[in-house]
Amino acid sequence: MGHVGQHAVVLGGSMGGLLAARILTDHFDRVSIVERDAFPPDGEHRKGTPQARHAHGLLARGREVLEDLFPGLTDELIGRGALPGDIGLQARWFNNGGYHRKLATGLTGLLVSRPLLEACVRARLLALPAVRALDAHEVVGLTSTDDRSRVTGVRVVATADAATEECLSADLVVDASGRGSRMPAWLQALGYPSPAEEHVRIDVSYTTRLYRRRPADLAGDFAAIISPTPPGRRAGVILAQEGDRWIVSLGGYLGEEAPTDEPGFVAFARTLPAPEIYGVIRDAEPLSEPAVYKFRASQRRRYEALARFPDGLLVFGDAICSFNPIYGQGMTVAALEALALGDGLTQGPDGLARRFFARAGALVDIPWSIAVGSDLRFPEVEGPRSAMVRFINWYMGRLQIAARHEATPALAFLRVANLLAPPPSILHPRVALGVLSGNLHTARARAAGRRRTARLGPTGDRAAEGMLPRMPGRP
Repeated sequence: MGHVGQHAVVLGGSMGGLLAARILTDHFDRVSIVERDAFPPDGEHRKGTPQARHAHGLLARGREVLEDLFPGLTDELIGRGALPGDIGLQARWFNNGGYHRKLATGLTGLLVSRPLLEACVRARLLALPAVRALDAHEVVGLTSTDDRSRVTGVRVVATADAATEECLSADLVVDASGRGSRMPAWLQALGYPSPAEEHVRIDVSYTTRLYRRRPADLAGDFAAIISPTPPGRRAGVILAQEGDRWIVSLGGYLGEEAPTDEPGFVAFARTLPAPEIYGVIRDAEPLSEPAVYKFRASQRRRYEALARFPDGLLVFGDAICSFNPIYGQGMTVAALEALALGDGLTQGPDGLARRFFARAGALVDIPWSIAVGSDLRFPEVEGPRSAMVRFINWYMGRLQIAARHEATPALAFLRVANLLAPPPSILHPRVALGVLSGNLHTARARAAGRRRTARLGPTGDRAAEGMLPRMPGRP
């Protein structure tokens, strides 16, 4: 694997930090995880992850990487109630006013709550002899060499005793502390520039509640994803979970909020452009109180563009880029960054930051372009709309229509959405032909419907046909 050093320290014990730590065990004798929260009992929510109470998607690519890093994890989760399923056969995708056709994709998704997934990954990681966790500890700063060219460790305090500070020496420090990372300020304190930042304000809000899952719900399907279609701003998702539960998240863009009272929550579901969620929850048994989560803006820090960066330090996961959560990309991007970290470490410590940030930046480009490009469909969302962005959004609208009938566009969409293929793959000639064919099919169906309405009249009475003027070309 390539031995790099004696000790690595990871800041943050969420999914990104756990995955980074797992990779580091292949290259360091010891790995320490410093986490501000006390780790909760198995399967319970952790205070520092309020988003964990809401619907989470483990994309197909993310599940594959987790299985590679923790062999047998999928079966363990299934044994504890998680549900595997083909994402094209057992999920209902509603986009741009219609449903994608169902098809066997061979892409396996895993429906599991975030607390259970995180608990199983954490337990497997902490079972490794090289790993130790300092939970209920907070990092208050970095240590460095006198010339500040290398980070040599971190300063930590116990959350219960902030007056007592401890220094942890490390050959490598990896900041996986999330969106609120203090690394830009710490870099400036060491005399380095902080990274340029990009923000795309979307003001997403969603309200989540758990319900009892019944065998007849959704006719046995495990998920329904109802995406907003501009000018509509409302969206919803219903996902099966362990324990015969549904997790239901309702919300929207730009200030749309689902109420927290039960009648209001159900009424909001009824306003969505597809009926599945309302059909389930209107008479289902609630199992939790509503929880609300607000996400103001997607955020990206351009560490790959920095000309100077200290040795012995990396930034990882949401501390680099935090996406609109509606697309469910965060955990899978962290998993892909973990693979990139492993590749960088196999080449040794020299130039590690430059190699990793370049690779991570290229990885982030794909989900960032998906999320931001889609968000820019809303005129109120501020951001540059290049000719390419406008074309892709137009083309994606046509692809979503074609996916109602054609398998090729439907599969292409799912592969890109699950980070198994780059966005340009939707422009492959075979996919484009399917988009054309599917839109022609829809246009013919609409024309036939208009002709049928014209023949029958507004009341469906064929006698009305004789009262209609004959139009050119009308049969």
